[in-house]
Amino acid sequence: MIDLKEELMELRQKMKEYGMAAYLIVSDDFHASEYVGEYFKCREYISGFNGSAGTLVITEDMAGLWTDGRYFIQAEEQLAGTGITLFRSGQPGVVDIGTFLAEKMEDGTVLGFDGRTVSTGMAKSLKEKLREKKITFAPDRDVVGEIWVNRPALSCDPIWELGVEYAGESRKDKVAGVRKAMVDCKADYFLIPSLDEIAWLFNIRGNDIAYNPVALSYVLIAPDEIRWYVNEKSVPADLKERLSTEKIVIYRYEQIYADIKEIPADKSILIDESMTNYALYDAIPKEAHKVKKNSPIELMKAVKNATEMEHERLAHKKDGIALTKLIYWLKHVEDKRQITELAVCDKLEEFRRQGEGYLGQSFAPIAAYGAHGAIVHYEPDGKSNIPLDNKSFLLLDTGGQYLDGTTDVTRTIALGALSSEEKKHYTAVLRGNLNLSDAKFKYGCTGVNLDYLAREPLWHMGLDYNHGTGHGVGYLLNVHEGPNAFRYRERCGTGTVMEEGMITSDEPGLYLEGKYGIRLENLLLCKKAEKTEYGQFMEFETLTAAPFDLEAIDWEELDSREKALLRKYQQYVYDTIADFLSEEEKTWLKEQIPA
Repeated sequence: MIDLKEELMELRQKMKEYGMAAYLIVSDDFHASEYVGEYFKCREYISGFNGSAGTLVITEDMAGLWTDGRYFIQAEEQLAGTGITLFRSGQPGVVDIGTFLAEKMEDGTVLGFDGRTVSTGMAKSLKEKLREKKITFAPDRDVVGEIWVNRPALSCDPIWELGVEYAGESRKDKVAGVRKAMVDCKADYFLIPSLDEIAWLFNIRGNDIAYNPVALSYVLIAPDEIRWYVNEKSVPADLKERLSTEKIVIYRYEQIYADIKEIPADKSILIDESMTNYALYDAIPKEAHKVKKNSPIELMKAVKNATEMEHERLAHKKDGIALTKLIYWLKHVEDKRQITELAVCDKLEEFRRQGEGYLGQSFAPIAAYGAHGAIVHYEPDGKSNIPLDNKSFLLLDTGGQYLDGTTDVTRTIALGALSSEEKKHYTAVLRGNLNLSDAKFKYGCTGVNLDYLAREPLWHMGLDYNHGTGHGVGYLLNVHEGPNAFRYRERCGTGTVMEEGMITSDEPGLYLEGKYGIRLENLLLCKKAEKTEYGQFMEFETLTAAPFDLEAIDWEELDSREKALLRKYQQYVYDTIADFLSEEEKTWLKEQIPA
């Protein structure tokens, strides 16, 4: 067990030694990844908070952690007794990190951080807010690494190649498309630090981050070659040979920082500031022209091709079979007090392993019973694991990685008789899910335009949920992917037009602290609908194939249209997976189609 107070004292001693008035610790690795390997969990090591999002600020006399609404309850529990103050980002009266530092730091003092983990966009934003106070950066010190005893090593797991029969497009064609995008924006070089973009571009997958099949590496596309900065030990010999014929040359992982300094002064380099760490950005020669744009790969990757779409349907079919078996099993256990949250996770994993091409989970499973369901990203472990009971809700948010694609699904399951309040709240969330999935909209709409469809039933009741309604999902890649998203506020991904081939989650929820949580999530595939004199219309195809819980519904809250949508969806689930269930499961699933 870490003595957090002792760790903070050691960190402050190092800060004093290096003349730093404050030190910033983010959640990212060197590649702006949402989820990171064990080596990069500096913020967790110092604070004890293990959520995927959060930034820690240490000064001489205080420590504060900023995180978003998904983690308010979790962070409050994990920070208790540490002396670290929780700042609930986005809430009234809560200042952002830049404003806080501008108020807290003295004129002319120094802010330290590891520039390899802080994005260029964040560094520039901080620099602007701290400019008047003449605060300078010390971005070259991994202070946490200096005090972290027995820090895990950088991962170096084997890399493997995804066949074109799954990827739908060859590496050569993808590279040609990226080079065309470089020409369009007049860039001679293109720096790619994003791990999922590299995996997509090269049709490779790895295992350097749990649940995310990516490999630690950088890519620099140069005029005459493509340089892949990666641990050579992780690349199989046969893959090296194929890469060499395509002018893809392997370099040492760490060498990128030296090579980026050698970009010719008369050349231009394309960089995405949101994905490029500050140390890399700062190493680019000042004379070289920086083309600052979003990576063209992000949109290319988000728009699934025909092969990927067809395989994703197969992945969700297999996943739906597993989850439906799990729900049936839960419903038919008489005394649910014999089952724990972790036992549910194990049972679902047992069912998923029966699916052909299953490779593992796409994120740490969320199995949250009762009050745990109000903790949006609760993950049961040996300490928190509790037994279920014959009442209330079990919130189950899980996903799988298949050769056919990535899944992410949430079901909230009634484990016994529910109160009228529980049914009313479940029904409101269900209505939001169904309404968004049934959207018909003109081409050009974004996640901002569509988010209200999911929130409307809750907003009419004066209720809401403190997270986005939906995120993009990769193809055998990260379960959270941009740029598409459903959010009612203008922020990451919300300005992106919904394109045919994008897969986005539809997951409204409601969380009552100390009582229960409800979330219902399906993945939606955006498709073209009819084209009329008014323009091109778009719609969604629901990929997820697992039933909603009829026992949790207050039927008086559903109108005739919503009842028809529910009936249509439950019938789709039955038609898709019934032939792969036992006779008992099949009979039960048929009963889940409302009359």
